[in-house]
Amino acid sequence: MRGLVQSLARDLGPKGIHVGWINVDGFIDIPGRDVPQFTAEDMLKPEAIAETYWHVAHQDRSAWTTELEVRPFKEKF
Repeated sequence: MRGLVQSLARDLGPKGIHVGWINVDGFIDIPGRDVPQFTAEDMLKPEAIAETYWHVAHQDRSAWTTELEVRPFKEKF
């Protein structure tokens, strides 16, 4: 996926088309779904994911992001 995005970004970027890949790496907190083994801090909030997509979609052309990973802050690496 990364290679495809990088290739498309190189090809389409000069034409003014922003190509990016956001890797959502974590459990998403869906309202109404109860998962006892996860706390709220262990999960990604849909609103926060949406804000990240909004930011990438509206970036200034001088600083386009082509790759981004979104994960809960408590995740152990």
